[in-house]
Amino acid sequence: MNKEFPYQISSYQDYKEKYAQSIENPSVFWADIAENFSWKQKWNSVVNQDFETAKNTWFDGAVLNITENALDRHLEKNGEQVALIWEPNNPIDKHITLTYNQLHKQVCLLGNVLKNNGIKKGDRVCIYMPMIPELTIAVLACARLGAVHSVVFGGFSAQSIADRINDSQCKMVICTDGAKRGSKEIPMKATIDEALENCSSVEKVIILQHTNISINLNKDRDVLWSDAFQKTIANGQLDLAAEPMQAEDPLFILYTSGSTGKPKGVVHTCAGYMVWTTYTFVNIFQYKKGQVHFCTADIGWITGHSYIVYGPLCAGATTLIFEGIPTFPDAGRFWDICQKHKVNIFYTAPTAIRSLMACGTEHIEKYDLNSLQVLGTVGEPINEEAWEWYNTHIGKSKLPIVDTWWQTETGGCMISNIAGITPAKPSYATLPMPGILPQLVDENGNLIKGNNVSGNLVISQSWPGIIRSTWGDHKRCIETYFSTYKGKYFTGDGCLRNEEGFYRITGRVDDVLNISGHRIGTAEVENAINSNPNVIESAIVGFPHDIKGQGIYAFVILDKVVNETQQISDAIIATVSTSIGPIAKPDKIQIVTGLPKTRSGKIMRRILRKIAEGELNNLGDTTTLLDPDVVQKIIEGRL
Repeated sequence: MNKEFPYQISSYQDYKEKYAQSIENPSVFWADIAENFSWKQKWNSVVNQDFETAKNTWFDGAVLNITENALDRHLEKNGEQVALIWEPNNPIDKHITLTYNQLHKQVCLLGNVLKNNGIKKGDRVCIYMPMIPELTIAVLACARLGAVHSVVFGGFSAQSIADRINDSQCKMVICTDGAKRGSKEIPMKATIDEALENCSSVEKVIILQHTNISINLNKDRDVLWSDAFQKTIANGQLDLAAEPMQAEDPLFILYTSGSTGKPKGVVHTCAGYMVWTTYTFVNIFQYKKGQVHFCTADIGWITGHSYIVYGPLCAGATTLIFEGIPTFPDAGRFWDICQKHKVNIFYTAPTAIRSLMACGTEHIEKYDLNSLQVLGTVGEPINEEAWEWYNTHIGKSKLPIVDTWWQTETGGCMISNIAGITPAKPSYATLPMPGILPQLVDENGNLIKGNNVSGNLVISQSWPGIIRSTWGDHKRCIETYFSTYKGKYFTGDGCLRNEEGFYRITGRVDDVLNISGHRIGTAEVENAINSNPNVIESAIVGFPHDIKGQGIYAFVILDKVVNETQQISDAIIATVSTSIGPIAKPDKIQIVTGLPKTRSGKIMRRILRKIAEGELNNLGDTTTLLDPDVVQKIIEGRL
């Protein structure tokens, strides 16, 4: 048994036994694991499952603060261990390391800054920052105070930020003056200023000067990070007691695209999320004390929350964050970082792998990658070609690759092989983690049994990291996740189960696309396109993309015939970038005279998807369309 982590799975047989225990008696199983964390008060009950009303609670009655588990409990024995490594955008700039003692001190200082500026338990704080140490510090400072953090990815537009701030009524924004991304310098404070023109709830903005670009300061609202820190230190406010939190108090809100135009604020709470992220981190990656973990995600997404910040720090690991992009100053940047910091666990997205594949192997060969022990992929299903390249050129055909499937709503990994313990199969997530009971159902909710079958993926038993609500609209949570199939959590993904019982995720079955591992709602993009004055109507679908996995194909009807379609297309792309962010801009825009609709007016996206994918001989029945001829016209104009 691993003394550091008694709950770490040690063999395939151990996995089978623990999995069976977790399904047959989840209360006993998870209580045993929860004993490995610090609690101010123990729980009254371990799990209360209610999928009908989406009222699922874990460790109810317990009192804790997640930062005491991520920071304080490591200080006595491991305070001088490195907690955080920051690698800057440009390798010529100096990297930063923070020990657990140093990180704890910075979190307490910022927590006092927030407190001095009116933030208290339950207040919402929007964080809009690049991948720098202060982003992690800001997240943890909110959690220490009991404030609910809402991290917004740095690529989102002012309108998207405003929507998120208004939905959760944030009282404060923490941001930087700017960000560095490759050869570009991106304004951040200016974007916040624009967003806040429509946000009445924000009282204070804390600004960290990171790039030293010129910014405007609102003397009644804006506070410079450096000034606030100096004042706090001068006042002797060096320590900060962690706020006692109930197990089911909200920890954070993270917005994700839905099938309607309005993003959903997914709510995760303190206790269950902590146990789930730490448990999955320690087990899937088979983490060992002293290893350096490099997850290339942004903290603006759930992967960063769970496997850069909370999971690794609660386990006492060294976590590495990177501000830049994998191809700047050249395509060897990841491998340079791995060599420099002797990275042991490397966790990235299939999109990044595919983009590096296109750059050749000369950018890998000059680096020593012998420190690597575990590789992982996240964000979308990995295709077999990318898996083989990753295995051959990065893993040297000797390292385990964990292919992790999960979602913002699940809090942490749900289906994945366990490094060096359970079998791996290229393009398969393989087996469920303990506590996860996946099932396949047909469109009517009938259970699909046996192997060599496919269907819609549902989870039929609660787990500690399960979504608790959608902020301010619990009914939406029920309707989106728990009403499609009674008594089950619907993932929105299609899935195949092979003859070995391994699971392979085949993609979204709802109106959500997976672009470079980021979920983009079709309605959200269509609303943006339709706001262009020249557009009457639009429909978007996904299509296979060599780098991003899925690209966005837009079919657009204009209000009049135009000869200069490129100008219109450029304007549409600009509109989407401004309204949502560059991540949502269409890859292809086809101007059409009509869309395939049923007599009731419903757009037949199935047909558009087939056209976008080039499957022109497999369009299915088109006789139910209001105007079947429109399909041929779309095919003739296909890009």
